[in-house]
Amino acid sequence: MNQLLRSHADQIVREAIAAVQPDAAVQRALQHMDFPGRVLLVAAGKAAWQMAKAASDCLGSRIENGVVVTKYDHVMGPIANFACYEAGHPVPDENSFKGTQAALDLVSGLTDRDTVLFLLSGGGSALFEKPLVPGEELQDITGQLLACGADIVEINTIRKRLSAVKGGRFAQFCWPAKVEAVVLSDILGDPLDMIASGPACPDTATAEDARRIQKKYSLKMSETALSLLDVETPKTLDNVHTQINGSVRELCAAAGKVCERLGYEPLLLTDQLCCQAKEAGSFLASILKTHAGDGKSLAFIAGGETVVKLTGHGLGGRNQEIALAAAAGIAGMENTAVFSVGSDGTDGPTDAAGGYVDGDTAAELAGYGLTIDAVLQDNDAYHALAKTGGLIMTGPTGTNVNDVAVALFRNV
Repeated sequence: MNQLLRSHADQIVREAIAAVQPDAAVQRALQHMDFPGRVLLVAAGKAAWQMAKAASDCLGSRIENGVVVTKYDHVMGPIANFACYEAGHPVPDENSFKGTQAALDLVSGLTDRDTVLFLLSGGGSALFEKPLVPGEELQDITGQLLACGADIVEINTIRKRLSAVKGGRFAQFCWPAKVEAVVLSDILGDPLDMIASGPACPDTATAEDARRIQKKYSLKMSETALSLLDVETPKTLDNVHTQINGSVRELCAAAGKVCERLGYEPLLLTDQLCCQAKEAGSFLASILKTHAGDGKSLAFIAGGETVVKLTGHGLGGRNQEIALAAAAGIAGMENTAVFSVGSDGTDGPTDAAGGYVDGDTAAELAGYGLTIDAVLQDNDAYHALAKTGGLIMTGPTGTNVNDVAVALFRNV
């Protein structure tokens, strides 16, 4: 392993994620809000605890009560008079349902002078949920969507129609109170109705869209669930004001600044990366092979969210697959590395944020009797990267603004 490039990768990851923490964004948003009556807080998503803590620090006792629903191991301590729930992600569980019901109980019976401060981040689709079908069926449908290669917009289009809170229905539940929503975006292009499945946003997707997706992926659903696909979600809401604070674009810009300080010339390839993870890794390797002879230290940056199509039974995540797929393309190249991380600190169902590879990775795996193609076919990037020291571990970061991948070439 190239220790210099690995240390640079770790520094880029650490500082880029630190630059997109939600604290300052939440506090900026609150400066422009007016609260004539009671203020209740509901925070949902992977960054919910961090966002709620920032709001509590800013408003103090002005917030009467709050409910926070976030991922397991993401609550970093008590917050004032808020009830904090940890729940399942990416598949909702009973704690998702309990936390969401607590939020609904909190905001029931409000008046038009009251305000619900709604802090939303990625992961809310699983964490903030009151299903209209049995929980077991919702979990099964979610699992099918995650395994078939559907993108996040398609997944959320289905989930909205099976939920009592998604697709603008939570805002309807809060009426006549005003909903002030502060959102961290984890979806390319920042479509408000798709971020965490849009609990406080009118839905632009239609029942026809939902039926098309169900047929496209041959999703197995009960008659009740199929009938719910035909029920339209709210198309207008008159009690909601929303601010987006934080996105993958900011994450990419922050990574570029760190790369530049380390002596690389940064180039943003895209902040709209959307393809299969293996294809993204292969593409980044191709970029490095084209430019390795340019005589400059270069950093190619790609932000977005890829997908993994499950073909095996291993352990991994989209960022680990990006890195491992790139390893095949840069095998044997000196002073070259590719790494990719999820800004929330969790990549797939693992404790890794992502993965790192360089020109030595393929040979190291061969020494263990492993080929990259076979590992990727089994979707087992986690165990392969663990053998080479290529796992990137950050723990929960407190934010969630998609993923960033960086391809480095160091001219020496």
